Amino acid sequence: MSWMQKLYETYEYASKTDPAISGESPPLPPSHTTQQAHVEITIDGSGNFLYASIVQKEETLIPASEKSMAARTVTGAPHPLCDKIQYVAGDYPGYGGEKPSYFKDFKSGKEMKDGYITILKRWRDASLDPKVNAVYEYVKKCSVVSDLVKERILHIDDKGKLIKAWREDGAEPEIFKVLTKKSGNVDQGDAFVRWCVNVPGEKENRVWHDNALIDSWMKFDASSQEQKDICFVTGERAPIGFLHPSKIRHAADNAKLISSNDQSGFTFRGRLTDANQACSIGYEASQKAHSALRWLVRRQGWRNDEQVIVAWEVSGKKIPSMMENSFDAFFDDNDGSKDDANVLVAEDDSYSGDSGQTYARKLNRKISGYRAELSDRSDIVVMGLDSSTPGRMAITYYRELKGSEFLARIEDWHESYAWFQYYEKNKRFTGAPSPKDIADAAYGRRINAKISKSTVSRILPCIVDGIPIPRDLEKSIFHRTVNRVSLDYWEWEKILGIACGLYRGLNKGMKYGMSLERERRTRDYLYGRLLAVADKTEQIALSVADESRE
Repeated sequence: MSWMQKLYETYEYASKTDPAISGESPPLPPSHTTQQAHVEITIDGSGNFLYASIVQKEETLIPASEKSMAARTVTGAPHPLCDKIQYVAGDYPGYGGEKPSYFKDFKSGKEMKDGYITILKRWRDASLDPKVNAVYEYVKKCSVVSDLVKERILHIDDKGKLIKAWREDGAEPEIFKVLTKKSGNVDQGDAFVRWCVNVPGEKENRVWHDNALIDSWMKFDASSQEQKDICFVTGERAPIGFLHPSKIRHAADNAKLISSNDQSGFTFRGRLTDANQACSIGYEASQKAHSALRWLVRRQGWRNDEQVIVAWEVSGKKIPSMMENSFDAFFDDNDGSKDDANVLVAEDDSYSGDSGQTYARKLNRKISGYRAELSDRSDIVVMGLDSSTPGRMAITYYRELKGSEFLARIEDWHESYAWFQYYEKNKRFTGAPSPKDIADAAYGRRINAKISKSTVSRILPCIVDGIPIPRDLEKSIFHRTVNRVSLDYWEWEKILGIACGLYRGLNKGMKYGMSLERERRTRDYLYGRLLAVADKTEQIALSVADESRE
């Protein structure tokens, strides 16, 4: 469980960082998730409706239980405070709601055991939080939909049922614009509600910004975890988590890294009687580790379709990017170092005597800056994630390195595989290509997503572990480079730069320089110079003849 321990430690460091100083939002607190809200309802401290408004695509922090976060699609478990209309509105079925409300059993009139109102009441009784109490007093009146209809947030037809499509004259209402349409229709019961509670004496009325309310739910949710065991992450006896979080790569990601809900298949296969015999992970440790990973992916993760690669220093120190080319990783103007960004090569400067030396000095200066921050004790973690099915995710690559070792590998990659790169018409630089560009150069820009991810996964150990680039990639790029007629000029120039960089890195013993080596007398090098002279001669002749062809 080394990866979870590192993520847990990362969370502990990140949660102590003051956002006002760092300028970054911290990882989500345990027992919380984010959700895009559609409707904002404002009530007073006694639970009386005041007004409502439409929310335009804004992620909101909401309390969540283990079931509502990790198994909502299976169990239909409601979130404890903010949720969809179908969960929070007791009058939803009366307006034609077709989905289960998880509020009351309307046939018997009894509250459901795990319904929204039941969970909210238990939390209210345990915490005595005034905002939770106000929301409970309001929703138990079963008037949410009727109030929103009066406010013209939700819309009904002549029969008093929620409509699915706007077919009247005039502009379409806002609620139909913010909800996802399926076959041209929307279900207004899918509108997600968040609360503002005006409590006398409190300046903050937004429940998602109320730290006291956030802490209240964390304590209540932790107290409801009954089964305890040894946590493999912290080594302490603690409440155990069973349904581990998803939404790691993005908000719609249902794939999980840890899952043991298959009781009838091949999960145990007669060797174990339950999942905890294989591994028991504390509920809080799991929440924090997954929250840290989700935060890291959003903050500095590199994406390639559903493939994600993220590298970080456990205590939060800045490290260079592994998945970018040299210019984007070290010399981009966005980092404020415009002088160092002057590694772009002028049109007539490709063979200047010290191009390689200039780049090497600037690269070394950049790496030295990172070395001043990272010590030999700094823990660097590199993790690759991918999924072959919607419900399961795998760690495809994992390495732990010390700061000095990581920087040495990064410097070696960007120095060994550096060449003149022609990326765009106005973007030419000296440096190493990115793994994604190497994959595109080997198999074309319309590369299949699976091949692209597989190729990037093969290149990643070349950067982190210092192993040579696979020979088949080099050969594939070579054959595409010599087939010049099939490529546009700018694309051929880009692939040529990548091919030269890979060849130079794979033949370190030859010590190829990026400038003209007048003292090198090998036959291949001399014939290459003759070809360059012939190419230049033909180029001049075509220009004199006013020919635009290659």
